[in-house]
Amino acid sequence: MRCLVRTPAKAEQLRLQGCELRQGDVTDPTSLEGAGAGVDVAYFLVHAMAGGEGFQERERAGARNFARMAKREGVGQVVYLGGLGDESVSKHLRSRHETALALKAEGPPLTYFRAAMVVGAQSESYRTLRYLVKRLPVMIAPAWLKIATQPIGIGDVIEYLRRAPEVPESRGREVQIGGPDVLSYGEMLDRMALAMGMRPRPKLPVPFITPWLSALWLGLVTPVDTNVARPLVEGLTTETVVTDGSGADALGVAPRGFDEVLRLALAEEVGVG
Repeated sequence: MRCLVRTPAKAEQLRLQGCELRQGDVTDPTSLEGAGAGVDVAYFLVHAMAGGEGFQERERAGARNFARMAKREGVGQVVYLGGLGDESVSKHLRSRHETALALKAEGPPLTYFRAAMVVGAQSESYRTLRYLVKRLPVMIAPAWLKIATQPIGIGDVIEYLRRAPEVPESRGREVQIGGPDVLSYGEMLDRMALAMGMRPRPKLPVPFITPWLSALWLGLVTPVDTNVARPLVEGLTTETVVTDGSGADALGVAPRGFDEVLRLALAEEVGVG
């Protein structure tokens, strides 16, 4: 496995696990030369929200550069993970979709996975839920806490990604993936509390709080970077559920339920999973 990284010193663990490290930056096309040589399948798992304003153009440029390199150097397939939901209401979701369009237009055949909240011990979504439950005895409840979503465990996402090259039907198509549970964000907070051995937190409805204020609130009580929080909150205002499961069916993955995913994440966090 070859891993493209900007700072090899920060990826030493990958090298120790047997990965070949290749230094490069998708926003600099000259640094990508030779990165795709001898590669059958390339996974594009890049975003630029943490860099703040202008992340959409950086993401599009990075996708175009990567796709052109992959096509030029004979990569057979690109696999990309984007987001579910109506991209018209969120810069984050719109950028995720535009990234897919750039990869599709410029590169090899694309498998475009779309997921809602991905839950794992190191995911921003999981950490946000856990910190909100842990730190707040009472929560303000913006309207988006009632929005439906279909969370999926990170292990199941990885399994979908792993199987994509093995299933010819996945090439050149969109694949919507999600766990078996469709929940509101408020319900997920309650289930997180129960998984942590705590009572669900009372919620004080504040229906008119803006995404900007919600992002500030999350920044105060969770470790989420403010540059990441606001675009993420904008995406929480649209339903993120699977509307067409036909692409996922062909891959044969049976995703675990939300409660099981939380249990695994909590166990991993304390070093027993």
